[in-house]
Amino acid sequence: MPVYTFLEEYDFSDKTIIPFTVHGGSGLSDTVDTIRELQPDAEVSGDGLSVSRNEVADAEDEISSWASGLGL
Repeated sequence: MPVYTFLEEYDFSDKTIIPFTVHGGSGLSDTVDTIRELQPDAEVSGDGLSVSRNEVADAEDEISSWASGLGL
């Protein structure tokens, strides 16, 4: 998977990774755990966002609310 290859090649030590995805039914599945394995010295948020491809068109409020709640 391209994201995992990217995470294998770069060091995100002392950085915060906040996963988000559009999916076709699997949600985030084991992505958070896999990112934690690939980047053990990074802070990986468990508060990622997962939006179904069928709900993308109506997800603006959900995405805005999620992003606002991140405290960035």
